[in-house]
Amino acid sequence: MSTLSQFSLKFRDRSFVPLLQGGMGVNISTAELALAVARCGGIGHISDAMSPHVHDLEFGSKLQNEKLQKFRDYQNKFPKPGLSWDTSVVREANRRYVAQTMQRRQGDGAIFINIMEKLTMGAPDETIKARLYGALDGGIDGITPSASLHIGTLPLIADHPRFKEVLIGIIVSSARALKVFLRTAKRVGRLPDYVIVEGPLAGGHLGFGLDWPEHSLETITSEVIKLLRESSLGIPVIPAGGIFTGEDAALVLESGAAAVQVATRFTISKESGLPSNVKQKYITSHEEDVVVNMTSPTGYPMRMLKSSPSMTSNIRPNCEALGYILDGKGACQYHDAYEQTGVDEKGRKLPVTDKMCICYHFMKFNCYTCGHNVFRLKDTTYKLSESEFYLPDAEEIFSSYLDGSEIIAPSREAVSEVFAGPVAS
Repeated sequence: MSTLSQFSLKFRDRSFVPLLQGGMGVNISTAELALAVARCGGIGHISDAMSPHVHDLEFGSKLQNEKLQKFRDYQNKFPKPGLSWDTSVVREANRRYVAQTMQRRQGDGAIFINIMEKLTMGAPDETIKARLYGALDGGIDGITPSASLHIGTLPLIADHPRFKEVLIGIIVSSARALKVFLRTAKRVGRLPDYVIVEGPLAGGHLGFGLDWPEHSLETITSEVIKLLRESSLGIPVIPAGGIFTGEDAALVLESGAAAVQVATRFTISKESGLPSNVKQKYITSHEEDVVVNMTSPTGYPMRMLKSSPSMTSNIRPNCEALGYILDGKGACQYHDAYEQTGVDEKGRKLPVTDKMCICYHFMKFNCYTCGHNVFRLKDTTYKLSESEFYLPDAEEIFSSYLDGSEIIAPSREAVSEVFAGPVAS
């Protein structure tokens, strides 16, 4: 059987290892993770989800606190029309974070950025344009719009000097969705450079309804490839969602895909932004711990571990400092869920179970988003103690995809045996 190392992904005059590490917010796919993948010759994604918050973490700024002071009068008011991020701040946050990442890039790979349309920040068109411009200004290699059809995205950046230079893709979950995006792309004379097909086993927000079990990545991928072939478009197709091993990846490429995108395997890498204790929760999870629910106020289903603290929280909306998914009218689905939730006999707010404050919980890593195969992570590592598993680095995970293996490191017992034996001089 072939292995991933026998294939390559070509964009214009460059060739890459056909493995993309998916963008995971908020700051789970850190710059360090994406840079490690790029050093291996693949394509690493950073995410601009809540980029002012990430800017505060990376550069010691106080962008969220400054916004809180500006909009303090909005506290306890619902909805919050007029409460939005200063687009110049958003653009600079993206530009600086991207520029710093690009300056550190080494190896033959590339750095892309994942940009979610649903992060509307109180001013949908203005904000996404600022985020895109910031990424382009910072020198990003590629942009992957996500979490919507993005039918208005390309026109927003058509006048940027790097519009034709930067690689641009799209994430879809059906051939029908791709057809809609292609119509817009043709109108601005800028077809996508790649198409990521995200299947029903992917992590985080899904492009399906709660009927997701009725769909399959293989079927959707073949339909997308067929659509592009019939349209005489040689655009690389990159499946994602559930591609857990190097063997999985090689089979996907043998079926006609140009590359694969993976994310869940990288959540437990040393470079991932998840706290170590959360990584251990991922590793020790079981299949029955994985749920798909509608608690995200974006309106999309989301896959996560049911032990996520976000599932039993009653956080007061803090849109004055955060407000990353406020729509153009200052509304958020969490506002309604919070107001409609009652109190206990002592007057304390009961847990808000219908929706969660996604800004707060993503910022605090309280929502354990994951791919369906998260429970298989324990098969890719080994125990250091009764309560702790070894956390591989990104290069080890990347290499395991190249050679088709699942286990990324020798067992603790094997290591002990080697060092207990004779040592060469």
